Amino acid sequence: MLSWDDEATPAAPVAPSTVRPAGSDVQAGLQLQEVALNPALVKNTESAASAEDIARRVNAADKRIINGQTDVNQLVPFKYKWAWDKYLAGCANHWMPQEINMQRDIELWKNPNGLTDDERRLVTRNLGFFVTADSLAANNIVLGTYRHITAPECRQYLLRQAFEEAIHTHAYQYIVESLGLDEGEIFNAYNEIESIRDKDQFLIPFIDVLTNPEFKTGTTEADQTLLRSLIVFACLMEGLFFYVGFTQILALGRQNKMMGAAEQYQYILRDESMHCNFGIDLINTIKMENPHLWTAEFRGEIKSLFLRAVELEYRYAEDTMPRGVLGLNAPMFKGYLRFIANRRAQQIGLDVLFPQEENPFPWMSEMIDLKKERNFFETRVIEYQTGGALNWE
Repeated sequence: MLSWDDEATPAAPVAPSTVRPAGSDVQAGLQLQEVALNPALVKNTESAASAEDIARRVNAADKRIINGQTDVNQLVPFKYKWAWDKYLAGCANHWMPQEINMQRDIELWKNPNGLTDDERRLVTRNLGFFVTADSLAANNIVLGTYRHITAPECRQYLLRQAFEEAIHTHAYQYIVESLGLDEGEIFNAYNEIESIRDKDQFLIPFIDVLTNPEFKTGTTEADQTLLRSLIVFACLMEGLFFYVGFTQILALGRQNKMMGAAEQYQYILRDESMHCNFGIDLINTIKMENPHLWTAEFRGEIKSLFLRAVELEYRYAEDTMPRGVLGLNAPMFKGYLRFIANRRAQQIGLDVLFPQEENPFPWMSEMIDLKKERNFFETRVIEYQTGGALNWE
């Protein structure tokens, strides 16, 4: 056996055989004469693509987000460069839960006087929703949305998004484990806590329809079904249902409480903001390529879903904050949710749903909209982009 340190010894040359098969000289001579008379018989070892092969190559102009006929295995030529750019940004923003030190959170949680009962309720209700929410999002991508999207650039981002949903689920589990919470209670909250169960039950039908093996796009009704599901997950789940919980935990962090959990929520918020933006770009491109889907009746259905989502998330806010806590209260979130719903509606081309609503938490907009070279809570300096150069674009 040759090891890396051994010096290779060239093999001894093999003497050519002096025995030639009978008739070989005659046959070789005939072949040379034939090639000399017809040079076209000489074949190039690097066979060129035929005109037919070239005609079958993917043309970027032929790509479509849904119902495309081009080869989904060919990433380039790009048509949807925005999707590829978001994929690259997601990769650059990579982080893992174990990077965050949870020691101060553990000490605070174990201290009987560290947090109030209302603050503890807020944390456990938060985790009760989020530990399964990102699993629902991942299942929707992997088992449903991905197979109906025919643009490989968009599929590439969806694969990255699915991995990020797994990281988020890991992060919530890491917090639960670090604090020593009752895993059975937390992970079953989506079945046992009404305000959490109602949100998930709102979402599940939109997952089930896309994961049904019999579901296929290609008709107006089916394409509207897919578009409706995309809107629910991009605008209402990731773009609305997460924001009460994000605000609550980040408000704790602003008061130097649960700093490790708050740092993880900040990274998750950054990821989810990108998921929401990608989904909105996807929705608007489908609308542009299929304008017949965006009927007045369909817009009315979407408006009703927005109103229902705002109602469900406000009930969750009331359940998690039955009394004022951290300078927050449930009525403040009514205005905030309406403000966010207006923003999401306008981003996909709907009219404002709640006129004259303003953002009661401007600091949340700063966290979402600003690029930061340093973590918001300044628990550590971020020295590398993977895990921390907060690129929200």
